Amino acid sequence: MSSSDAKITEAELENDLGPRRVYSTSPSAPSRMPAFASVLAVIAILYFGKEVLLPLAIAVLLTFALAPISSRLRKLGMPRIPAVIVTVVIAFLVLVLFGLVVAGHVAEVAQNLPAYQGNIIAKIRSLQESGTDSGIVRRLTSVVESVGRELSNAELRPGAPGTGSRPREPVLVEIFAPSRPIETLTSLIGPLLGPIASLGLIIVVVIFMLLEREELRDRFIRLVGYGDLHRTTEAIQEAGSRVARYLLMQLVVNCAYGVPLALGLWAVGIPNPALWGMLAIVLRFVPYIGPVIATVLPLFLAFAVDPGWSLVLWVGAIFLVLELTSNNVIEPWLYGSRTGLSPLAIIVAAIFWAWLWGPVGLVLSTPLTVCLAVLGRYVPQFEFLEVVFGSDPVLDPKERLYQRLLAGDPDEATDYAEEFLEEDYLEDYYGKVAIPALLLAEKDRRRGVLTAEQMEQVFGTAITLVSNLAEIAQEEEQEEEEEEEQKEAAGRPSPPKEGNGDESELPDGRGKTVFCVGGRGPLDDASAAMLAQILQVQGAEVVAARHSDIPNRRAMSLVPKQSNAIVVCFLNEDSTRHATILVRRFKRIYPAIRVGAVLWVENQKERQPPALGEADFVATTLTSAAREALADAPPSLVTTARKIRTRRSSNKTGIAAARSGI
Repeated sequence: MSSSDAKITEAELENDLGPRRVYSTSPSAPSRMPAFASVLAVIAILYFGKEVLLPLAIAVLLTFALAPISSRLRKLGMPRIPAVIVTVVIAFLVLVLFGLVVAGHVAEVAQNLPAYQGNIIAKIRSLQESGTDSGIVRRLTSVVESVGRELSNAELRPGAPGTGSRPREPVLVEIFAPSRPIETLTSLIGPLLGPIASLGLIIVVVIFMLLEREELRDRFIRLVGYGDLHRTTEAIQEAGSRVARYLLMQLVVNCAYGVPLALGLWAVGIPNPALWGMLAIVLRFVPYIGPVIATVLPLFLAFAVDPGWSLVLWVGAIFLVLELTSNNVIEPWLYGSRTGLSPLAIIVAAIFWAWLWGPVGLVLSTPLTVCLAVLGRYVPQFEFLEVVFGSDPVLDPKERLYQRLLAGDPDEATDYAEEFLEEDYLEDYYGKVAIPALLLAEKDRRRGVLTAEQMEQVFGTAITLVSNLAEIAQEEEQEEEEEEEQKEAAGRPSPPKEGNGDESELPDGRGKTVFCVGGRGPLDDASAAMLAQILQVQGAEVVAARHSDIPNRRAMSLVPKQSNAIVVCFLNEDSTRHATILVRRFKRIYPAIRVGAVLWVENQKERQPPALGEADFVATTLTSAAREALADAPPSLVTTARKIRTRRSSNKTGIAAARSGI
């Protein structure tokens, strides 16, 4: 294939399947050590500059969240400065009011905890006395207590012979003197100065970031991406929209969880239900860990409040119903809450940011990781961040299938195929995924990196995949028959299949017989088996054979006499000469049958195939091959004249004849 053809193929493939990201690097790719060193340097800066960077990070995220509100107020006609001030004041008043309400409820719960001490002790004793008849829990408790007594007695025993008893240690006595009012006020206000100063700094930074958002964006573009304004602008817009959408949708989801929770706890009689609903709203921002904490606290309070167990069961039922509703109804409905991060990446990011910045870092872990994933998408040096954190597949479907074929794993390959076939047809899967995967294998074979054993393994796995998809093929065949019956009954053609990519559907194959065979190797045999299954879906009778049957003429005897077409499949486009020979051989033995060849290409666009002499048809895609194999066109009876070969005389005979002529 020439370089121009390769460019055309890649462009056409991108139009069909969308933009494709290439994650593999060539041997001459630059080393990743500078990027790794940069990552280590950034981590060190984040760790040692926590006191300064943490408020700035909170301010940036709040700016992302409040920017849409400020923009909406400006669109309503409010000037920039009043719009920003109103937005920030309302937001922080809500946060402060939220914090005061939570603090008041926490203080009330702390005061009431001693009243629940009797219930807690009674339930613990009942748990100790429960269990089997032998009292396993009681025995374990007695063992622990006996070990504790032995340890305490060992400490009180006198020393070894010859030594005196251990002298009693003096008791430390601390004398408290009444402090002055100023010192007391200082001791109370001192611990609050740090959080208050950080809060004030965050408010000021958020105000200035909202006021100078456009100016900051321009400066960032000038520093980072002045050479590629388009890419940098896309990165900024995507980061801002993904973070703002995540924060907003997560807040909506959490409120849809916390408000019903508070109402449910109030209905069953849990004290301070508003506290647990508000804590659930906040804690669910923490991935995975937060919902667990939000569930444990009310359950523990129900355990302490009620002398029985009914309240605990009611609270557990409330959480179960809310979790099922939130996970299966609310979150799928609010699909904008998706962050583009894989679940494992969210867990790892939570651990990392919690180690780096403590509990606040745990809350900020998901938005900050979203920004890193966007950075990896648009900055080539940090592309590994998107590969590590992103939720999008890092391999194309064809590359994913080829990897499973190489690994000899037909089960996982079948799972991927079934996911694809939930929305598309079998013809689309073979044409867009399976055949291109075999073309990748053929490319590796031509490079000499695919051994004969690996080719047989790829063939075996592909044949198993085709066999596993036979049930889906039968379902599609039944659908085809029903559509044909409806078309015949209505007297009008049925509409074409969606996603087929062609203007007309494949012809009906009922009453037709097709013989499919691989051209030169096991990979060609696998492609022939896939084409055969597509023809079976159309209702045709298909016989498939392997390339190894051709030299010993077994394939000639396998061809049904009533065949309508013979199709020879090649994955190597440079096999034109070999395809011409095979087509000529079949054509001379079966002149009344249409004989054609398929030279597979990656894209699904029709293009001019090469001429193969006596071939009745030459196809390059699965759709065109199936259409030609099921066509009603008559076979070509034009054959080339055979050359009469004469044996050349030897040199001695020629010399003698020359002499006799003299």
